[in-house]
Formats: sequence, C-alpha cells, structure tokens
Amino acid sequence: MMTTDLYNKQGKVIDKVDLPDRLFARSWNPDLVHQALKVQEANKRQSIAHAKTRGEVSGGGKKPWRQKGTGRARHGSTRSPIWVGGGVTHGPLTEKNFTLRISQKMRQGAIFTVLSQRLKEGEVKIVDSFSIDEPRTKFLAGLLKGFLGERPNVLLVLAAKNNIPQASQNLTGVKALDPKSLNVYDLLRYKQVIVEREAIPIIEAHYHAVK
Repeated sequence: MMTTDLYNKQGKVIDKVDLPDRLFARSWNPDLVHQALKVQEANKRQSIAHAKTRGEVSGGGKKPWRQKGTGRARHGSTRSPIWVGGGVTHGPLTEKNFTLRISQKMRQGAIFTVLSQRLKEGEVKIVDSFSIDEPRTKFLAGLLKGFLGERPNVLLVLAAKNNIPQASQNLTGVKALDPKSLNVYDLLRYKQVIVEREAIPIIEAHYHAVK
C-alpha cells in the first residue's frame, strides 16, 4: 500500500490515506494508454457521411446511345462513376464499421497506468467527502474555486450519487463521473482529478481483471 495526502472539500490536508498499489503504483506504459485511447475514440465514431453509388443515384436506366456505329466510346449508363452526376466510387458509406476491440485486462491496465502517473505528478487528489447541499451550479462553482482556484478543469470521481452531477452540467471544464465508469479519455482530458475516498474500494472491486 502507498500513502498520500487526504484533503477535505476546502482543499486542506487533514490526514493520510492508503492507496492500493494495484491502482496507483503502476509504471507508465504510453503504448498501452495510446491503444486504449485509440479504441475508445474509434468506438465513439459514427458513420454519418454517405456517398451514393451508381446503384443509388437516380436515372441511368436507358443506354445513352447504341453500342456500335456512333464513333463514340461505348456506355451502358449515364450513372457510371465516370459521368458527371454518376455514382461515387470508394466514397464514404454509412455501413462502414469503425469499431475496434481491446481486452478487458488491457483497458483496465491503461486506466490504472493513467491514475498512477497522474497521482505521481500531483494531479490526482483524494478527498474525504465532496458534496453540496443543493444541486445548484453556483454552489459547486464556489466549492471548486476554494479547492482549485479560478477556472477549474477537473474530473470528479464520486462514490455515491449526490447533487454534484446535476450541478456540474452547466460548468465548462467540470465533469462528475461514477467510479464504475472510469475511462482513459476522461482521465487524460482534465487537468485535475478529484477522487472521493469511498470511491477507491468501489474502483478496486469493480476493475478486477488486472491483478
């Protein structure tokens, strides 16, 4: 077990807290993190663009001119890709699948690698409790200002549902995340990561593929 500072929600150190080495003491593996991030980004991608093929454009049912005797090249349809207004060859299609796969062990290993590196760099802070009385944006903004200063850019990993997720929706650069929804993209995206102490055993129990 490794030890780090435990903060209260005012941003003051109040104690020390033990962290499991499996989650927070892993060596940096940029190749693994890059692969996990690439898979996550690819799986969010949607096939929107679509170019019509020669079978989808309208017209072209009649042969433009007879096969022989005209002195021109033979053509069977005006919807051929070499004609203006014809179909598109090798264009983008909505049927294209961008999905990539990664093993559960590799994905969880990448998450732990990022957590370990960011803790080492002082960008992960463990708080005893992080909550507000009402789901109001100004309450959360004031709490974050006192903890991190002006213009916080932070990912909040909360142990239990409270008013913070609703209050964070209108704050730019702030996201509240369930500990069972950790992912490489969000862990890398924000400058600071605040983790509630009670979220750590939830993370340890849920992400069990990596020993």
